[in-house]
Amino acid sequence: MSVVIPDDILQATKMTEYELKLEIAIMLYKQQKISSGKVRGWTGLTVIEFQHELAKRGLCLNYDVEDFRSDIQTLHLM
Repeated sequence: MSVVIPDDILQATKMTEYELKLEIAIMLYKQQKISSGKVRGWTGLTVIEFQHELAKRGLCLNYDVEDFRSDIQTLHLM
């Protein structure tokens, strides 16, 4: 599926196509609609670049106690 954003909308935002794509991806991540891996895959950001983009916006990684427990369990299985 593709979404078309008219040029006049893009010009009104005074953003590049990539900047708008990044903003949409970060917004979806903030709303917990997509994972950090999906954001990075879509935008081409590395882990560090993604964390930097979150920090610039005053956001933190979506990582809660359940995520931590899951990570611990995965490590125990290794």
